[in-house]
Amino acid sequence: MKENYLISVLGKQQVNGQSDEIEVNTTGTYVRKGDKRYIMYKEYDENSQPTKTNILKIEGNNRLTVMRGGTDGTHLILENGKRYLCQYNTGYGNLMLGISTSELQNLLTDKGGSLKVQYTLDINSSLASSNELYITVKEAESKDV
Repeated sequence: MKENYLISVLGKQQVNGQSDEIEVNTTGTYVRKGDKRYIMYKEYDENSQPTKTNILKIEGNNRLTVMRGGTDGTHLILENGKRYLCQYNTGYGNLMLGISTSELQNLLTDKGGSLKVQYTLDINSSLASSNELYITVKEAESKDV
């Protein structure tokens, strides 16, 4: 598949009153299969070598599944108003995380668009962090790629 979309992922996290932000801007693939949409992109290390592939599966207007490859592979399910348990690989071992999604706003169309997700993570039912995820997808012009 051609990586002909510009993908921006902004993650915001609050832990114990401290805020942090991570932003990734890259190219990737965006496709629709039936009623599902997929955003696929690679993450790179400091030497510009691909380290993992991320696949975001969007189902309807209320469910996002994040599948992350690599040595610290993860499978997270974010769904409006629901809490899911998942195993999260830290690279040093696995944690059982609870993910509670309070908002998932899907503004994706066939040409691109955006997703906004607000959720909390808990460990053993104790709040670990509050999170926001903003994803934008737009078709790249040949000069952008």
